[in-house]
Amino acid sequence: MDERVLLVGVATPLQNSETVEEHLEELGELVRTLGYEVADQFIVNRKEISPSLYIGKGKVQDIKALIPMLKLDEVIFDDDLSPTQSRNLEKILSTEIRDRSSVILEIFARHARSKEAKTQVELATLEYLLPRLTRRWTHLERQIGGIGVRSGAGETQIEVDRRLIRTRISKLKKELKHIDRERETQRKGRDSYYRVALVGYTNAGKSTILNLLTKSDVLVEDKLFATLDTTVRQWKIDKYHNVLLSDTVGFIRKLPPNLVASFRSTLQEARDADLILKVIDISSPTCMDHLNTVNEILIQMGLFTLPALTIFNKIDRMDKDLFGLVKRDHPDGIYISALKHLKIDDLRKSILDKLRMEEMTLNIEVPLTNTKAIALLRDNSMVIEQVFEDDTVQLKCLCYRRVWDWLRQRLESEIDVLN
Repeated sequence: MDERVLLVGVATPLQNSETVEEHLEELGELVRTLGYEVADQFIVNRKEISPSLYIGKGKVQDIKALIPMLKLDEVIFDDDLSPTQSRNLEKILSTEIRDRSSVILEIFARHARSKEAKTQVELATLEYLLPRLTRRWTHLERQIGGIGVRSGAGETQIEVDRRLIRTRISKLKKELKHIDRERETQRKGRDSYYRVALVGYTNAGKSTILNLLTKSDVLVEDKLFATLDTTVRQWKIDKYHNVLLSDTVGFIRKLPPNLVASFRSTLQEARDADLILKVIDISSPTCMDHLNTVNEILIQMGLFTLPALTIFNKIDRMDKDLFGLVKRDHPDGIYISALKHLKIDDLRKSILDKLRMEEMTLNIEVPLTNTKAIALLRDNSMVIEQVFEDDTVQLKCLCYRRVWDWLRQRLESEIDVLN
């Protein structure tokens, strides 16, 4: 039988009840992804958050009365609870208390497939768990089994568990540094390509777009966080241009900061991109909130200033009135349906336009004896014409500014640029 849960949200002068209801609806999607049943929602109106209980004592008692009535297994808050708030609520309600970050972490733990994703999720989970460690923690414990931590009989055991967790955190951070170095080596071999990164809200259709453009078969499922690993595929956009297209982990409101930090190597593909494609599901009534969330996370990551295009996907399922509002505010947006193959040429043309803004045509003369320089140019640019004269070769190359800056430093004293 599925666990039955109560979702709790708090409306404040900074966040009205309508917004809280939207957030609880999304939290409901998250907990259903874990296979839990949402028994009911409970919205509390407060002028300010209680440091000790998050909500008032009276409302805590109201929730306590609902536990046997609704046959609840746990109570889940939409916002992060401090360790003190969690402990106090758990003590009064005598049931498991969780928050949004805990739910997201469990989803990530279940969906992690690669060693990298598992390492990242375990690190984020342990950093979340450490200050919250008590005798009663079950969900997170079962996601990180085998690390030597367990619920003990008293304070001494909890201290032992904390020490073991700190040791494990240190080891995981070292493993991620090693993964970062490996990824850096892989990226160096792709410097000559124009790099495009798909980012966006979870379940916005990023993987479907990747599959369509690159003729790949990346997993596509209609559920939140279906995949956590970055996928990179080559896309031959036209006769002269090969693009590297990457699909990154989806974003969501209130993504735990330590989870963003742990996924830094996965998100590095976006950091190294020449162009960001922000993918938004226009069939969602809260699509503009989703776009704001994506922008906020890009700001956190220091990526907001990178060249970007906003892609509104799923136009085959959109509301006409909402479309009018979005189109008015985002006239430069690209409106497509990846699933139905609608308006894909608009996307291709927009990416090509951005690409050509970064592209240079160079006429370069190289001595035939300088095989190293010729090889570097061939490997890191598109040679579209070559003319041999006596002991030199003139190469007409297409090259990106970023790549040319690097090439010029390597070859400055060995070649002549004719234009």
